[in-house]
Amino acid sequence: MDEPISVAEQHPAKYWHTLVDGRIQCDLCPRDCRLHEGQRGACYVRGRAGDAMVLTTYGRSSGFCIDPIEKKPLNHFYPGSSVLSFGTAGCNLACKFCQNWDISKSRSFDKLADQANPEAIASRADELGCKSIAFTYNDPVIFTEYVMDVSDACHERNIKTVAVTAGYIHDQPRRDLFSKIDAANVDLKAFTEEFYVKQTGSHLQPVLDTLKYLLRETEVWVEITTLLIPGLNDSEDEITKMSSWIAKELGLDVPLHFSAFHPDYKMTDIPATPSETLIRARQIAQSAGLRYVYTGNVHNREGDTTYCPSCNTPLIERDWYEIKQYRLTPDGHCPDCSTQIAGHFDRFAGKFGRRRVPVVMRGAV
Repeated sequence: MDEPISVAEQHPAKYWHTLVDGRIQCDLCPRDCRLHEGQRGACYVRGRAGDAMVLTTYGRSSGFCIDPIEKKPLNHFYPGSSVLSFGTAGCNLACKFCQNWDISKSRSFDKLADQANPEAIASRADELGCKSIAFTYNDPVIFTEYVMDVSDACHERNIKTVAVTAGYIHDQPRRDLFSKIDAANVDLKAFTEEFYVKQTGSHLQPVLDTLKYLLRETEVWVEITTLLIPGLNDSEDEITKMSSWIAKELGLDVPLHFSAFHPDYKMTDIPATPSETLIRARQIAQSAGLRYVYTGNVHNREGDTTYCPSCNTPLIERDWYEIKQYRLTPDGHCPDCSTQIAGHFDRFAGKFGRRRVPVVMRGAV
């Protein structure tokens, strides 16, 4: 039984229409949830109140933290900078391996302890010296209206915006949402329809469409993450096909992160991904021509480091999320051979490091 939607939760939502049978359909993502009065969608945070769609988590967060930008992960978007990260609750996918399941699968809004309007978030990020803010922990697609308003407030203060997303969204809201976003890490969970249907309750093609749209039609800086799960999406054949598709459809400069799975949520019977699997996946992607391929969730300094694609010299040496050496010029060139490195760079002002700092949003309601 859906939790009743209180008046306080009823922020007007976009992207819906009325059906001939009296239900209303959410047009935000390919789930196309059709709702009677009082019902919530699969994401649980968008629902019907009266004859309209509402967003129930607008201005409400599961918590704020300052992270290194590399944790999103984004290795080519102002490396070493700090990012103010936050999420809400709910998700429009049903991943059995979700690493943030206590937030994304929450059906109780007592997870939403922190409240913040867009201007308060932008002001706090500015006060804390954060280069950007990130919509993360759960998928920002489902709180698109909140994301767009926060992004507008941040851009007024010259603060960048980052979306960490699975990219499961319809065309028009996709265009609206990403017109407000400066960088995105898109979670490409696998490269088979079978995996998406069985393990996430969604479909592969809309995610591929989002990636093609972002790389071909926008200025959004994009990096991709694939969590490799033993026996489900880690075969050399699948990794080869995915890497070849990225090279052909998106280009050779898109950074690709292979991340290690750890047993969690509904997948506690599958072992953690061996580091050898990630190292081999990195080699396969590099053989497909991809210039910037990384490993994550394992200790592999080589897989953490950015190399010049021309002379192969180490340019940004990392140990986990900590930058040990930074050799790029302020405008992102290799100092040895002058090759331009793909991404967004600035004068390196120091490294934030591996810290994760909780933030209180004072006076944020």
